[in-house]
Amino acid sequence: MADAQRVEIGFEGGQVISARLADDDLKDLRKQLEKGGWHDLHTEDGVIAVYLGKVAFLRIESGPHRVGFGSG
Repeated sequence: MADAQRVEIGFEGGQVISARLADDDLKDLRKQLEKGGWHDLHTEDGVIAVYLGKVAFLRIESGPHRVGFGSG
């Protein structure tokens, strides 16, 4: 999953899970959120079954991750 993006999925009640999803899996997740029900997320670490009816937000990493104090 070289093209994977870090995604955080927040649920009603405050729970959050983080995962790395391939671009196609992320597009599929966004499409399935409108339908609700159960959905299998295929991540770098395995499959996560998510009940989409309880999802409150989806945060998608916007840029490359940086380590350290400087920006460049």
